[in-house]
Amino acid sequence: MSQKRIRITATPVVMEAELNQSQTAERIWAALPIEARGNTWGDEIYFSIPVAADADDAQEVVDLGDLAYWPPGTAFCIFFGPTPMSRGAEIRPASPVNVVGKLIGDSKAFKQVKNGTVVKIEQITHE
Repeated sequence: MSQKRIRITATPVVMEAELNQSQTAERIWAALPIEARGNTWGDEIYFSIPVAADADDAQEVVDLGDLAYWPPGTAFCIFFGPTPMSRGAEIRPASPVNVVGKLIGDSKAFKQVKNGTVVKIEQITHE
C-alpha cells in the first residue's frame, strides 16, 4: 500500500506530508479536505477537525515535523519546535497525542504562520 500524501496550506507555507498507517490517520484521510482557523501554542499549530478517535499508542513527546491528533480536543496538530510544556529541546504536547504523519520539508517554516491563519489539509491523489 502506498503512502497517503497530504498538502498543508497555511499562508505563507505550503508543505507536503505523509500520513502513517494508523487508524487515526485513516480517519483523517477519509475526512479530507479540512479547512479551519489554526491556533498557535509555542511551536505548534492546532485546530479542531471533524474526526473522533481515542488515544491510540499516544505519545507524550513527539519529534520535529510530526503531525498528530489530540484526542481531548479532537484537534490536528503540527509540531515544528518546543511548546510551553516542553522541557529543554523536547517537543511535548499538552497531553499525549496520536502521531499520524510527518512533514516533508523544513517544518520550521511554520514559524511564519500567525495565530488565526486558515489552515487547509487536502489529499494528494496523483503522482
